Amino acid sequence: MHSVVSRSLKVFTTTLAAALLALSTPAMAAAAPQQGQCANRQAPPPPVDTSERPAPGQPSPAPLAVPAVPAGGDRMAECGLITPDGALNPPDGNTAASWLVQDLDTGAVIAAKDPHARQRPASLIKTLLALVVVTQLDPQQPIVATKEDAEQECTCMGLVAGGRYTVDQLLHGLLMHSGNDVAHAFATALGGVDATVAKMNALAAKIGALDTRAATPSGLDGPGMSTSAYDISLIFHYAMKQPEFAKVVATKSFEIPPTGGKPAIPIYNDNKLLGVYPGFLGGKTGFTDDARHTYVGAAQRKGKRLAVVMLRAEQKPTKVVDQAAKLLDYGFALEADRAVPVGQITYQAPTVTAPDGDPAELADGGTGNGSTSSAASAAKEDPFGVTGWIITLVVFLIIVGGFVVGHQRKRAAG
Repeated sequence: MHSVVSRSLKVFTTTLAAALLALSTPAMAAAAPQQGQCANRQAPPPPVDTSERPAPGQPSPAPLAVPAVPAGGDRMAECGLITPDGALNPPDGNTAASWLVQDLDTGAVIAAKDPHARQRPASLIKTLLALVVVTQLDPQQPIVATKEDAEQECTCMGLVAGGRYTVDQLLHGLLMHSGNDVAHAFATALGGVDATVAKMNALAAKIGALDTRAATPSGLDGPGMSTSAYDISLIFHYAMKQPEFAKVVATKSFEIPPTGGKPAIPIYNDNKLLGVYPGFLGGKTGFTDDARHTYVGAAQRKGKRLAVVMLRAEQKPTKVVDQAAKLLDYGFALEADRAVPVGQITYQAPTVTAPDGDPAELADGGTGNGSTSSAASAAKEDPFGVTGWIITLVVFLIIVGGFVVGHQRKRAAG
């Protein structure tokens, strides 16, 4: 009798284990991080200095949640080059770890490389700050620079403590010359650095830039700083719809009137393609030791407006602006060939997987042309969930096993 019961229990246990493994493996695979799938899928590369070290007693920010459905379409989750079927690869010499070329009018993604890899924005984050400024401050509102504003780590426009400036004047200094002193002055006017960073991150989440977390208003590296080529493309796409932003980035030179007993400040746009690349519409440059060189710029040709974003690029073998010009040429060539887009810039925020593994749906920015997340739809179709079905099967198998063991005991006893 003992051997019969033992064999029955062994069969039952093996069957139960196999069933549990078969059912739980997909669930575990979905929950487990996809290590090695794409470089920097969750966070930028490790910093090279101490600029991102949290203040004493402060925890290091956890990586941002990775969307369950990639913003921009399925191909935006791919690694490496993402080009239309049959298209030639982009020109050699591009050093960017991530890049994206988009149609600035339709939002179509023409080609990309690791578009959702997490990188650092450097001063490209000033485009997000500028969006907060143009939506919350009047262009003619006066701002008086503080001593702290004027003493920021440069690049600086040259603010004078006690100097009186308008928002419009400072916006030129922010976007044309990447003034960190201006970024701090705007942060002061918006309620302080922490409040401004919170506003920047709230706006990024609202418009669907889910790879983006500002740590500083200026783009200087800080704990948790993150973005992606897709996100900067989305932010720039949105920003270029704001007339004040588009006007400033297209300005080649500007002068801040004398103030605070100091002479006028001439400002020249540091985007070297302006006035050089045919049809160039403006953009933004950036650099930090951790972020390396970053770039965004747009141009118009034959009625088409394209924009390029490059992250973690190097100035050799050719300058980053020259690499960007070649990517723009490549994008215009694909457009002329009527290549099928590989993705779509959309302002809708998809469902994300929270750090604890639970789904969390972000609010729709209300300006997008995207569709409802398929992950959210799938969740509604199966409210019971994988875990519920596993538990049900376990209980069922235990009951069946009990009947089997009881039956074998009766036969052995008889």
